[in-house]
Parts: sequence; C-alpha cells; structure tokens
Amino acid sequence: MGIRLPLLLLNAKQILKKHVQSDVPKGHIAVYVGDIQRKRFLVPISVLNHPTFMALLKRAEEEFGYNHPMGGLTIPCREDAFMDLTSRLHSS
Repeated sequence: MGIRLPLLLLNAKQILKKHVQSDVPKGHIAVYVGDIQRKRFLVPISVLNHPTFMALLKRAEEEFGYNHPMGGLTIPCREDAFMDLTSRLHSS
C-alpha cells in the first residue's frame, strides 16, 4: 500500500499536467488580466515581441517580479484596455 499511493499521486499529476497543457493551444500563452477580478486570456506568442505588449510585460515585471499571484503571467492592466490592445495587435 505504501508504494501504490506515490504511484497514484504520480499518475494524478501526469493527468493534470496533460489537461493543463491541452488547455492552451499551441502557439499561445495564457495571461491573467484585470484590476480586481482577473480574467484569463489566450494570447498568440507572436504578439510577445510587439513593443506595446513588451511595455505591458515590463509593467508586469515591475509590479509582480516573477511571483505572479494567479500562478501564470499576470498583466497589470484593465480588462477593456487589454482587449482593445490585443484587437489592435491582431488587426495589424
């Protein structure tokens, strides 16, 4: 019984890892945005090098460092401003 429990935990971790990985499509990254209530957005990695998005990443680094409260990349930005920015980046 002592050997089976660690094996069960290992299998559970592998299942959860596969579920989390499949949750984000290839070529995208999940980010959390919002002042009070954070909402999750999937962003194409192609926008990460855009100067405007890099400015948001710099603000995230200044505010959170590498300790993001949601467990993922948290962007310090209002949700409506982020949606406006990403729609402009997608159309350009």
